[in-house]
Amino acid sequence: MMCRTDQVPEPGEGQDVDATDAVFTSLLEDSAEELYEEAPCGYVSTLMDGTIAKINATLLAWLGLERSEVVGRKRFADLLTVGGRLYHETHFAPMLQMQGAVSGIAMDIKTAAGRMPVLVTSKVKTTEEGEPLLIRTTVFDARDRRAYESELLRRRTVAEEARRQAEADRARLQEALAVLQQNLLPAELPTIPGLEAGSYYHTASPDLLGGDFYDLFPLETGRWAFFLGDVCGKGPQAAAVTSLTRYTLRAAALHNPDPVTVLTTLNTVLHERYTSGDPRYCTAIYGVLDLTGEHVGVHLASGGHPPALIQRTDGSADYLPTPGGMLIGVLPQAHFSATRTDLLPGETLLLYTDGLTEARTGPQRERYGDDALREFTAARPGHGPQALIAALTGLLASFGTGLDDDTALLALGVPAPLPTTVSES
Repeated sequence: MMCRTDQVPEPGEGQDVDATDAVFTSLLEDSAEELYEEAPCGYVSTLMDGTIAKINATLLAWLGLERSEVVGRKRFADLLTVGGRLYHETHFAPMLQMQGAVSGIAMDIKTAAGRMPVLVTSKVKTTEEGEPLLIRTTVFDARDRRAYESELLRRRTVAEEARRQAEADRARLQEALAVLQQNLLPAELPTIPGLEAGSYYHTASPDLLGGDFYDLFPLETGRWAFFLGDVCGKGPQAAAVTSLTRYTLRAAALHNPDPVTVLTTLNTVLHERYTSGDPRYCTAIYGVLDLTGEHVGVHLASGGHPPALIQRTDGSADYLPTPGGMLIGVLPQAHFSATRTDLLPGETLLLYTDGLTEARTGPQRERYGDDALREFTAARPGHGPQALIAALTGLLASFGTGLDDDTALLALGVPAPLPTTVSES
């Protein structure tokens, strides 16, 4: 209610100052009483045994009761539902007695329409000597809060269900991608008499198909073809290029295994297939192993790919350069560089994709690089391809988040002869 001060006579207009003060005092008292009765929350004062001594109109309206039905006739606990009364007697009242105040406790009061959620705050008023005199309680309407909490809980439930569904969908997607990725790689490398082979594939993200690939397969007797490469990009489009590349290399090798000829065929297929629209290309090393001679002969060619690395028997490691090899699929006519070498017993030929050498290391996130890979390989004992692959697998794991690209490894080597023992005569 708004107090209109213009209706109060000014001093000197028939009233003295004391009379004016009395009017203001009366108005303030009326306002305080009205504020108590019509407050937006419920007020109730009880004796220490819980008997209601005073209650405001707001709370009476919520309860649907008359003042005469409540004051001196009911205890505060009588206003609560059965569950509320039980909690009041076992928890609320003991806490209030021990602490002298309890704040924001959720309860339900009984109304004409049923039950009404409220928040209850009580405080014990004491005498100057500290003796408890009465209990003042404030009752807040919690219907909007309860509705808000219910809606919040519903939204959280929906969000949690959506999160679980998303996680399940992602798990199914990752499983499907893993199967597809495995189909782009040989299930296992073949066993070749007189040769040892090892491989490893690191997937940078389980949510994306990678474009790295490798294979090892037979040609005519005593000769085996191998390749390793990297298709630009990731995802389904890259996987499609990977699949086309693998089958083209295999088919071309069976027709004419010469390394330059095979890569030239692949270049023609990719360029014709992707010459319009979204261009696609790859890097690759393709080669032939000849096991018919005294040593294992290696004849390989490269198209824009990092050079192969050979772990020698003398404890050194050397790159096998193939300079000038161009990216495969970019131009209609591409130049590819070929080279030859022999693998001696105990030596290993390592092929890898650039995820290994472009990994970031150290606090400065420096590129791992070709020199570091050569030094790492040279420092490993020449125990064959599988031992080298195991060491490189540990190296890749040590990069942590610095390894952010897929990485394929393929190692081929000639087993070292077993040491002979001299028997005592």
